[in-house]
Amino acid sequence: MSTEDPDTLTQDTVYDLLSNKRRRFVISKLRRADGAVSVNELSEAVAAWENDVEIDELTDKQIKRVYVSLYQIHIPKLDEAGLVAYDKEAGQVELTPAVSELDSYLPDQETDDEGIEWPLVYGAVAAGALALYAGVLLLPGAFEWLPLTVLNVAVFGALVVVAATHYVMDQWQ
Repeated sequence: MSTEDPDTLTQDTVYDLLSNKRRRFVISKLRRADGAVSVNELSEAVAAWENDVEIDELTDKQIKRVYVSLYQIHIPKLDEAGLVAYDKEAGQVELTPAVSELDSYLPDQETDDEGIEWPLVYGAVAAGALALYAGVLLLPGAFEWLPLTVLNVAVFGALVVVAATHYVMDQWQ
């Protein structure tokens, strides 16, 4: 794929480009940026995201590991596909209009950067279960319609559904 022909991204090319989490993160970060972003800034952002820490908590080794892969592999690949303009000498990267070809393949870009707050989802399931168990124990007459076995199965089922959904969604990120 050459930069002269960015309007011909094949489905295989798009899937190949989006198959890597770092490339997807770079595209997302560049979409939120106003103009060009330095490779250093992208490296820090990716390293912080991958290590689940703030940028100021990163080690030089963590940043360098990401920088090398962005510099040598990921950014040149996006540049070759015509999705980014990469000024190697200045170390600056910015999106090109061709990136809009990815819109139908990527999740909605208007959503929250963090996505679903999974601790809150698990907490809500636990709080709901706790409230039901408390009701069964403290107000047995009001909850006589709800056998404890059914409640146990429902709580377990809810946790399985949430955990499976969490797993599947993480695989797509």
